[in-house]
Amino acid sequence: MYKVTSKLKIFAIVLMVVGALFTAVGFWAVPSSQAVVQQMIDDDAAAHGSGHGTDSNEHGVAEDAHQDTGQAAAHSSEEHPTDDAHAGGHEDEHAEHLYHQLQNRPWSAVYIAAFFFFMIGLGALAFLALQKVSQAGWSPVLFRVMEGVGSYILPGGIIMFILLLFSGLHINHIFVWMEEGIDVVGHENYDALVASKTGYLNVPFWLFRAGAFLVGWNLYRWNIRRFGLKQDEAKDGDISWYKKGFKHSAMFLVFFMVTESIMSWDWIMSLDPHWFSTLFGWYVFSSMFVTAITTIALVTIFLKSKGYLEFVNDSHIHDLAKFMFGFSIFWTYLWFSQFMLIWYSNIPEEVTYFVTRIQDYNILFFGMVAINFLFPILILMNSDFKRVNWFVVTAGLFIVIGHYIDIYVMVMPATVGESWFVGFPEIGSFLFFAGVFIFYIFRTISKAPLIPKGDPFLGESKHFHY
Repeated sequence: MYKVTSKLKIFAIVLMVVGALFTAVGFWAVPSSQAVVQQMIDDDAAAHGSGHGTDSNEHGVAEDAHQDTGQAAAHSSEEHPTDDAHAGGHEDEHAEHLYHQLQNRPWSAVYIAAFFFFMIGLGALAFLALQKVSQAGWSPVLFRVMEGVGSYILPGGIIMFILLLFSGLHINHIFVWMEEGIDVVGHENYDALVASKTGYLNVPFWLFRAGAFLVGWNLYRWNIRRFGLKQDEAKDGDISWYKKGFKHSAMFLVFFMVTESIMSWDWIMSLDPHWFSTLFGWYVFSSMFVTAITTIALVTIFLKSKGYLEFVNDSHIHDLAKFMFGFSIFWTYLWFSQFMLIWYSNIPEEVTYFVTRIQDYNILFFGMVAINFLFPILILMNSDFKRVNWFVVTAGLFIVIGHYIDIYVMVMPATVGESWFVGFPEIGSFLFFAGVFIFYIFRTISKAPLIPKGDPFLGESKHFHY
């Protein structure tokens, strides 16, 4: 039995405390009103314009030489009083827009981190189900690790639903399709395209779908854990609990593939309600799956380094690294397919998604492609490197960071626009949820034997070498 060390507990708690403080600072720093934002804009304009002032006498030009020009300008302003009003209206509109972006920033940072760690748990659960259904002989010694990582969908799912509920109650405004009057003709917020989607994009139905998905996913998590522990207690030759796990895993995979796509539309793609991609569900899945497998590999290597998982050898690590490598290629293929087809066709309602990200998030947008593709390729291309823990851990850290940036680039342009920045709320949210994730998954792993002794393929997994 694995026992969580006090050092690991303290480390996780420190992450949570520091993360919560940083996140709180991020919320506290949000401007309190639109007037404060307007003052910020004015101060910034004054700071940038102070070095460009001119002296009317600098070139020996007398002030009275400009008297006629000044009178003409005054006369012009009297004839066209709407010019100043028009400029003022633009300033107010800009200040209001920036105010909403700055309000959204800490909420978006929390949402990104919450979703990122939740998707790792969900991906690990799907990977476990895949192993069960395929009756893989190499992986049973890793089942308890997969169950531990997958167990996070319980607290992670509760947190995600609370955040979605906050959006539905207008406590935050990261989903623009929830704005009041957006489907009311004649209202200042009316949007014809969004209004045409209200049969699907409405808060009650949206929350109902989220709740149904979370219940379904957690029901499988609870069942597969229970079946595994029951199988450990079964008498020799009795594999009835294993068969139940097989059937439930097969049903879960069907349920997962449908609901994961809908979830990616609801929770991520609807942040940009004017944009859609039929490939988006697969794209999110690939990011979810490769990050989950990477996390399983990192946790396995950590436990192995502490003297646990004695039957896990370099062949098991090699297989996990192959999945990391393969799904990194798969993610790159989907990213390029989505990007190339949309960019080449140049249809305005499609290409706007990438225009925004290239203009305002250029370094992050292309940087995460390089991280998620080049580093796994360079580090894990060699078969021998896949057996070396140091190489696998290095590639894994790049994959985790790269796909966190991927989720960041999915969410921030739609909610914060060009007002993004990596500061207290972004760092704090990541640290907080990382702490919760580490604390919960290792606590789950410690509650059951690390070896599923009742699994009929355990013998093959123990002696897995090639």
